[in-house]
Amino acid sequence: MLRRGFLWLIEIGFPVYVFLFAPPLRVNLLEPFQTLLEGQIPSINPVTIALFSMIGIWILIYSCLTFPDGRMQKLPAWAFMIGSAATGILSLIPYLALREPNQQFSGEKDTWIKWLDSPAAGLILTVSTLFLLGFAVIFGDWSAFVQVFRSDRFIHAMTLAFFIFCLLFPYPTLLSDDMARRGLRSDSQLFWIVALVPLFGPLLYLCIRPPLLMSRSQTREYSGSGIR
Repeated sequence: MLRRGFLWLIEIGFPVYVFLFAPPLRVNLLEPFQTLLEGQIPSINPVTIALFSMIGIWILIYSCLTFPDGRMQKLPAWAFMIGSAATGILSLIPYLALREPNQQFSGEKDTWIKWLDSPAAGLILTVSTLFLLGFAVIFGDWSAFVQVFRSDRFIHAMTLAFFIFCLLFPYPTLLSDDMARRGLRSDSQLFWIVALVPLFGPLLYLCIRPPLLMSRSQTREYSGSGIR
């Protein structure tokens, strides 16, 4: 109950803070899109581009856990993840708050879950993150980004959303349940490495985690039918 209350507090408090206390929206918010329509390349700070892209990385990281988890839930995980593509963390939090703890996986893995379950998914996300981080560090104007963070509501909210993604990844039982489904229930050291290293801890986990294990009932069913 406390876990869910904390999640709902963020779900309500974050947009309230953004609309009431964050810096105002800049007047020329759509200027980059207008520049593109005019056939020109807009001038956008590489730090902003990298941050925006890393929000997408976070959504895919969560997808690697929520889609297999959704197989065992009454909630349609895909609907929340599609919503997160438009609203970011605000569509993901209700799933985290409403899902029930479950440490098993049953049924066949479809093509999408097979890809999300593969180390290749984690490797691609890790390489993409390193590229974005290098792009921001080498070409970005960090002092200008700090000024924009203090004066632009959109950049301000997006930056805070990035840190909320980091904060919530280990907090609900989503991560611990995923580890249990893979036979990692007692590996507390790995859990804390993933939990305490922002972004790269989850990426490391996606790269090294073993594949999903079938539930015991399925294992007995397959063994009894002679399937090896």
